[in-house]
Amino acid sequence: MYGIVNRAIEDLVKANFGHDTWDAVKRRSGVEIDYFISNEPYNDDITFKLATAVGEEMNMPVASVLQAFGEWWILKTGKEKYGGLMEAGGHNLKEFLVNLPIFHNRIMLIYPKLTPPEFKVSHAEENSIRVHYYSKREGLQEFVRGLLSGLGKMYNTPVDIELLQSRDDGNTHEIFKVSW
Repeated sequence: MYGIVNRAIEDLVKANFGHDTWDAVKRRSGVEIDYFISNEPYNDDITFKLATAVGEEMNMPVASVLQAFGEWWILKTGKEKYGGLMEAGGHNLKEFLVNLPIFHNRIMLIYPKLTPPEFKVSHAEENSIRVHYYSKREGLQEFVRGLLSGLGKMYNTPVDIELLQSRDDGNTHEIFKVSW
């Protein structure tokens, strides 16, 4: 993953729990990188070590850490770093989700070494849509749940997110039903 992901985890921890907690997370994780360069790729293990250490340090399940990070990614990192791209995604939650499959194509122009997930949508109805999440990376479904929740908050739209299908159950990808 790119350094911007790890920096966002650092920002989340510092903003909510302080610099001392971040220092404790770094020690617990065993990650010895002092500064993450936003546009440089890093091994995915670093991100998972940081998320696991945050969970251990804060006595939270890693799933909760990933959900919180997904929301933070949308509401803080996304808006600050990609404000124009986020705004161009749609005028409301449904429009953004319908346009989600092309969003990472735009991001790849910024980060050419990116291995992005793929999103597809189906069953678009008046008050719900299904988001299909395909990724080579495993273990990020709760991060995606957090992203979807963060998008709901970004558009001031309360959402209910139901996991209909998971790779944990032997399927090829995750399917989330997002209702509002």
